[in-house]
Amino acid sequence: MHRRLFARLIALSSITLTLASASLHAQDLPPEVRFAWAGGPRVWVLGKIDQSFDKAFGTKVRWIPFATGADVLSLFAAKEIDIARFGSSPAVAGIARKLPIEIIGVPEVIATSERLIGRTGKGVASLKDIEGKAVGYPANSTAHYALEAAIKAHKLDKSKIKLVPLKPAELVAAWKRGDIDAGYVWGPFSQQLEADGGKEIFATKQLQKDGYLVYNNFVVRTEFAQKYPEIVVKFLRTYQEKLDQYQKDPEGSTAAIAKHLDIPVETARSVLNGLEQVSLTQQVSPAFLGNGSGSGGTTPTAGITRAAKDTANFLVEIGEVRKADVPESYAPSINSSYALRALGK
Repeated sequence: MHRRLFARLIALSSITLTLASASLHAQDLPPEVRFAWAGGPRVWVLGKIDQSFDKAFGTKVRWIPFATGADVLSLFAAKEIDIARFGSSPAVAGIARKLPIEIIGVPEVIATSERLIGRTGKGVASLKDIEGKAVGYPANSTAHYALEAAIKAHKLDKSKIKLVPLKPAELVAAWKRGDIDAGYVWGPFSQQLEADGGKEIFATKQLQKDGYLVYNNFVVRTEFAQKYPEIVVKFLRTYQEKLDQYQKDPEGSTAAIAKHLDIPVETARSVLNGLEQVSLTQQVSPAFLGNGSGSGGTTPTAGITRAAKDTANFLVEIGEVRKADVPESYAPSINSSYALRALGK
């Protein structure tokens, strides 16, 4: 009798501990992780297709679409997203405006995926030809930054250019109506302009020789990262797994992404080939995030720290941010510690 009672007590204790452990684990996970994405061809979409992120986190991922970097900043400010992949210039602007966010990764350097498309039928066959013409661009985006940088680097007369801020879909509609003569935008929208009589006259990669580094970054809400650091680490680790998958089978991966997004394979291939993919190992090198011990997990000399400050100064010049808001250094807002942990360092 005593033995049976003792066995029951042991079994009940085991069940109680199991339930308590499950309850504690549930408290360590948010009900969902909210990703902001622009809906275009990107390597990390492979993780959306096979739900790799959901499986890694042990909780649901909600994919929240956005049109421009300005939308992402609004979503972060409202605490409606946790992680986003978007452009360098709006992220830099957001940090200057004191948004509580951190740059945790640099998955892509923009090369030819963002381009200036000209309407050759209206005599826009070179960058110089946009003087006297209307040019559409997504406001507060890397395309906006690249357009302004191209105007400055090539000494064009900005006063002669009619700059028209438009969201990507609006830009395509304006092109079809004949309201604009050129558009600086990313794929698949750039391909839509080309299919309707446009021709590439400039690509963001051409700015590299003038000292401009334009990239996409992974950004996280600081509050979320501090509460769920393991999810941030797993996010970056899963991204690397998807990059490995893409590099092992680029054609199969491209076809899967194109099918999921319901776009032509050639369009997906063009966009993906126009991005210089950056592995986590490369990201923690001095050229990008660095692996120093600064307050943000990086060093003031890391490449992205310098690029962010250069971008901020440029945004001041064009009136996008106030000089007084630009931090002395962006190092505190660039955190390489999660990438290092994802690499097992």
